[in-house]
Amino acid sequence: MTKSQTNLAWDVLLDLSGPGPRHERLTRALRTVIREGTLGSGAALPPSRTLAADLGFSRWVITQAYEQLIAEGYLAARTGSATVVRWSTSSTGPAKALPRKATPPEIDLAPGLPDLRHFPRQRWAEAVREVLANAPHGEFGYPVPGGHPRLRAVLADHLRRCRGAVVEDVRISSGVTDGFGRVCRALRAAGITRIAAEEPGWLTLRRVATRAGLEVVGVPVDEDGLRVDEIPAGARAVLVTPAHQFPTGTVLSPARRAGLLSWARDVDGVIVEDDYDAEFRYDRRPVGTVQGMDPARVVLLGSVSKTLSPALGLGWYALPPQWTELVDPSPTPPALEQLAFAAFLEHGSYDRHLRAARRRYRARRDALVCALGPLPVSGIAAGLHLVLDLPGVRAAEVVRRAAVKGLRVADLDDYRATPRTPGIVLGYGNLADGSVGTAARLLIEAIGEASRG
Repeated sequence: MTKSQTNLAWDVLLDLSGPGPRHERLTRALRTVIREGTLGSGAALPPSRTLAADLGFSRWVITQAYEQLIAEGYLAARTGSATVVRWSTSSTGPAKALPRKATPPEIDLAPGLPDLRHFPRQRWAEAVREVLANAPHGEFGYPVPGGHPRLRAVLADHLRRCRGAVVEDVRISSGVTDGFGRVCRALRAAGITRIAAEEPGWLTLRRVATRAGLEVVGVPVDEDGLRVDEIPAGARAVLVTPAHQFPTGTVLSPARRAGLLSWARDVDGVIVEDDYDAEFRYDRRPVGTVQGMDPARVVLLGSVSKTLSPALGLGWYALPPQWTELVDPSPTPPALEQLAFAAFLEHGSYDRHLRAARRRYRARRDALVCALGPLPVSGIAAGLHLVLDLPGVRAAEVVRRAAVKGLRVADLDDYRATPRTPGIVLGYGNLADGSVGTAARLLIEAIGEASRG
C-alpha cells in the first residue's frame, strides 16, 4: 500500500520558549508535539538543513535534537530516508483486548447501486489522462454555466442515438436529484404548484419537490405503469420513470405513453421523465424515451449513477424550449470530470461498458431468480432490481431477520406513502456473482422464520 505523503511535519508550530540552549528547547518542543499526537506515527520531519533554515538555527542544533529523540525512541532514521516519528500514543496505552469474533460480511441487496466492482477503471483513467495532457490551460478555470460545450454536444448525440431523444441541447448537473430540483424550482416560479408522482416511487425526489414548494400527489401504478386516468385535477406536472418504474419494475405501456402525452397537452402541463434504469432491458432492446415523442412537453433527466458510478456526480437534463430560460444552469460539476466523460463517450468506451454490463446483469438476474425458486418475483424485464411479493408475511420482519443474517434488503413500503401488499425490493446491481446463492438461501431462511413467527 502506498504510504500517504501528506503527513509531513514541516508546518507544525513549535513552542521554543523556555530555559536552556536551543537544541534542548527544540528537543522539548518536538517531544511535546509527538506525545500530544500532533505528529503521528510515520510523520516525516524536514531535513536538518531545511528546518535549520526555517528556524534560523545552525544545522548542529537540529541534528542534536533529532539524535536525542532517536535515542529516546521518539524518532527513527535510515540512511537516505527522512527522519520519521516512531512513537505513538498506543505505545504506552493499555493492552489491547482480543478481537471479537468476526461477524458475517454483509450482502447488500438494497437497490440503487450498479456493479462497483466492474467500474471501467482503466478506460476512465485513460480518458482523464487524455484530458490532463491535452486540455488547454483555459479549461482549468471555473465551469461554464449549463455544462461544458464539448460534453453537451457529445451527450446530446448519445441521447439521440441510443435513447431516441430529440435534443438540440442538454445541460449538465450533478445527478438526477440535482436536475429535478432545478426543474421543480422553475415549475414553482412559473405558477405550477402541484406535481403528480408515481405511487410507489422514489421518495427522495418527492422530498425534493416538497422543498421546492410543490404539493406532491401520488398516482397509483399497475402492470402497465402510471394510471394516467387517476392524475388528479389541478396537477400540471407529473414525475414518471417510464423505462423501468421504481420500485415495481413495470414498463409504461404504449397506450399509457400516448395517454400521458395527451394529458400534458390537455392541461398545458409538463412531464418530467426520469430515465431510470433505461439502458438495461433484457427481453428486447431498451425502450426509447417519452421525450422523443413530444420534446415540447417532456423534461428528460438522466445520470451515470446507475450505469457507471454515483461517485462521479454527473447527470443531465434536457428541457423543452419554453423552459430553457426558467431553469438555473449553475452550478455544474467540475470541468475536468465533464471533459473526461466527453472523452469516454467519444471513444466508444461508454457504449462498450453498457453492452458488457447488460450481459452481466442479465446473467446475474437469471441466477438470482433461479436461486429464489418458486418465490413470486416481478419487475424482472429491465433494470437492476426486482420485487418479491410476500403475501401473508410481514415484510418488515423479513427485513429484520435478514439483517441479523448479514443480508440487507429493502421493504417495499419504504417507497410508499400508504402501506399495501407486503413485498421487498431486491437490488442485484452490486451483488457479487459468487454471493447470489448465499443471498437467496439467507433470504429464504428469513422469510421462513418470519412466516412462522
